[in-house]
Amino acid sequence: MPSRSPLFSGLVFDEQGQPVEVAWVGDEPHYVVFDAGFRRHVPSEYVDRQVLDWFQQQIAANKDLVTEGVLSMLGRDDLFSKAMVDLSLKNLNELMQHGLPDDARTWLGLLGFRVTVDIHGNVLAISGPVEASDE
Repeated sequence: MPSRSPLFSGLVFDEQGQPVEVAWVGDEPHYVVFDAGFRRHVPSEYVDRQVLDWFQQQIAANKDLVTEGVLSMLGRDDLFSKAMVDLSLKNLNELMQHGLPDDARTWLGLLGFRVTVDIHGNVLAISGPVEASDE
């Protein structure tokens, strides 16, 4: 059994707005982008890392607001909780090893989060409740 699924499966779309499939080549997950009848297999890590880098940039630009929002959702306001949230936000790259919980992926989808990639797996746009494109 493969070790982990692509982080953003179900949230990645091609330039025509069609969802990309997920396929396994050996034990490595790939996003499958259709290109004039050809199925291009792009390692999911390539796309996922671009999206995580974007998330980290967004978090860094809005660190206080993000931390405040997470603490509010948790119903916590103590120093220990703030330190744990700050540490978690700094360690987003660990998602590459551990994966994204299905509930989190579903939540992102419900919020309208979507990633648009070209046939080579380059992220062209990331959109969601607050429109963010061109990385």
